[in-house]
This record gives sequence, structure tokens and C-alpha cells, in this order.
Amino acid sequence: MAYVVKAFSLKKINLAPESTVEEVLQNVAMIISTPKFSVPLDRGFGLAQRFIDKPIQSAQPILISEVLDAIEEYEPRAEVENVDFMLGDRPGALIPIVEVNIIDG
Repeated sequence: MAYVVKAFSLKKINLAPESTVEEVLQNVAMIISTPKFSVPLDRGFGLAQRFIDKPIQSAQPILISEVLDAIEEYEPRAEVENVDFMLGDRPGALIPIVEVNIIDG
């Protein structure tokens, strides 16, 4: 079953998720919402910001690559099926929307 996760959709962190699905989806939301180098004890966590100040057509493939790499590294229980985007409130702002499957194991 595929689940859709949107960046910046997480309003509060649940420290005791009731299911593996909830935990994985929360983790994916945190990964795609966090800029790399912004977490003090894990500077590699999140997305590198190489796509900033690029035209949208150039930024999208860079951001897709960063999303795939970050999720593969930090949440191996999630398998990315699709990465899409919506435009943010500010001109040129891309918000990633990721479709994932949960890997049982």
C-alpha cells in the first residue's frame, strides 16, 4: 500500500507512534522537511540545498535525487515510489510530495 507524505505537513512530533506505518511516515516527513547541516549532532541528516536559486526545471531533478538519497539512507523501511512537487506560497518554492511503500521486515 502506498502512502503520500508532503514536506512541512508534520505539525507535531509523536514520540510514541502507535504503529510502524505512523513511525515511518513521520520519519519521511522529517527527512524531506529538514535542510542538511541544520541538525547539530547529525549534520548529514536531511536534504542538501543544491537546488536553491536554480530554475524550476533544473531544481526538480536535483531535488528528486536528494529526496531519494536521503530517504534511502535515513529510513530504509520506506521505498520511494514517486516524487512529485507542488508550488509553495513564494514564487519558485518547491514542496516535495513523496509516495512511499512501507517495507515489512
